[in-house]
Amino acid sequence: MLPGRVQQLVRMFARLPGVGEKTAQRYALFLISRDPDSTRQIAQALLDVADGVVPCVRCGNIAQLHPDLPSLCAICNDHKRDGSILCVVARVQDLLSVERSGAFRGGYFVLGRLLSPLEGINAEDLPMQKLHARIRDPEHPVREVLLATPPSVDGEATALLLAQQLEDMGLTITRIASGVPHGGDLEFADPVTIGRAIAGRRRVES
Repeated sequence: MLPGRVQQLVRMFARLPGVGEKTAQRYALFLISRDPDSTRQIAQALLDVADGVVPCVRCGNIAQLHPDLPSLCAICNDHKRDGSILCVVARVQDLLSVERSGAFRGGYFVLGRLLSPLEGINAEDLPMQKLHARIRDPEHPVREVLLATPPSVDGEATALLLAQQLEDMGLTITRIASGVPHGGDLEFADPVTIGRAIAGRRRVES
């Protein structure tokens, strides 16, 4: 019932994570109902992202393309940060979550994936050579690596592998704590979460 071009747009929207066919159709019809100039602005923004945004050459975060200079993200360009502490995350979304907390002011390294035998992602598929090069960078020497992969089966397996492969580099290897979330109720926490909270307990300072 929809023109072919609209159907194509619906199919494109449906490829986005969390977007079903009905939502994709709603997005497409919304754009069609708007002023054509607004739709062109959205289309131009998408083209600008496709042509001008690349992974940061140092950490894998999102960076603006610089044809004549290394494409570094805003974090790697911030000289006020402590580059001796490197936080390893699975995805850019995880990096943004850590940044929103305001609790970390070091550098980052984005793996881009986690170990997942079910999806065919093995140890050799992780960017270990690039991580080693980042740690050995003489201009930004690293003394501590904080493993901030998610507390899932794949995340824990990835953290264990990273710890094993980095243990001979003379680094302090740390892991983010996990447990009961702020404002959470113990009654509704699962046994694994409670166990991790107890294992990661710390002294109460008065």
